[in-house]
Amino acid sequence: MTATAVDIPLFTLEGQQAEIGAEVKAAAARVLDSGVFILGPENKAFDAEFARAVGVKYSLGVDSGTSALELALEAAGVGPGDEVVLPSFTFIATATAVSVLGAKPVFADVDPETLTLDARSAEKALTPKTKAVVAVHIYGQPADMDPLLSLAKSRRLALIEDCAQSHLATYKGRVTGSIGDLAAFSFYPSKNLGAAGDAGAVATNDARLRDLVDELRNCGRAGGGRYHHVRVGHNSRLDEIQAAILRVKLPRLEAWTAARRRVAAIYDEGLAGLPLKLPPLGSGMSRPVFHLYTVRCERRDALAEDLRRRGIGTGVYYPTPVHLQPAYAALGARAGALPVTEAAAREVLSLPMHAELSAADAGRVVEAVRRFFR
Repeated sequence: MTATAVDIPLFTLEGQQAEIGAEVKAAAARVLDSGVFILGPENKAFDAEFARAVGVKYSLGVDSGTSALELALEAAGVGPGDEVVLPSFTFIATATAVSVLGAKPVFADVDPETLTLDARSAEKALTPKTKAVVAVHIYGQPADMDPLLSLAKSRRLALIEDCAQSHLATYKGRVTGSIGDLAAFSFYPSKNLGAAGDAGAVATNDARLRDLVDELRNCGRAGGGRYHHVRVGHNSRLDEIQAAILRVKLPRLEAWTAARRRVAAIYDEGLAGLPLKLPPLGSGMSRPVFHLYTVRCERRDALAEDLRRRGIGTGVYYPTPVHLQPAYAALGARAGALPVTEAAAREVLSLPMHAELSAADAGRVVEAVRRFFR
């Protein structure tokens, strides 16, 4: 069977919108009627609700996941001349957040099973200029945090979690975002918890860091003073409409996460025995949340094209590691520098994944993949 268009997309918001569209519109209307659009009651309520969900003392909404990374790094003391160790297998914002602060991203390799930062590779990348380490919970797979925590503690480094794809994922019973010194979340619309545009949050258990991020996100204002600026800050506030919409979605996040895990289980069972490397389903140590269900295949491009012809959408996250991007050519990295990362970039393929994906459609994806290998 050849399809002329994709009828099982990689991701869609249609089902979610059908479920909660009326509540989302009512939340936006509530803000419009209130006349309070910046750092009002919706922000305050969402900060408290999201902090509880993550298991941290403090959360602060900001205007994007990229801003969340930048503010977390700046609050951790990263600045001109510093270095920050991070995985190259990530979206480029993890690195540009370092660069915009005048610091240098130093790229490390990833674990071949989880594709998250490998502590041994990170340790080799440290220099006297290293100020922080960023662990990225890619695809919703928790990084192995204990070795990274030990490394950061022994070298007196800040440990930042990039949780853009890992809302409610757990590592040894702790929710990602509650483990390092600071964490950055994205609420881009396609994320497991998504706004109606760009949005993000910074989470921490440290009151001093919380206050610093609060000042930095709000033009350097201290204590909410309108014209009292204690530092050079940014205009990175989360607007009230986005906060209100996120409050509609947050109570449903656990159910949506369980639905994603059910889809992942269907894939895992149905694709067993094929010449694919499947993502970890989780164990007693960690529970991923499957922002993406990503397999590895030596014939990745051929498989993707075959699935497209059968009406099934796929995605490649990410085809070019950050250390080989033209934007970072000046750092002098060469192909072969990070072998696990580079092999993954050639092989990864994400299959359709969202909370509303039916078991029947997941089964169709499985059968299409199996047909390719037959």
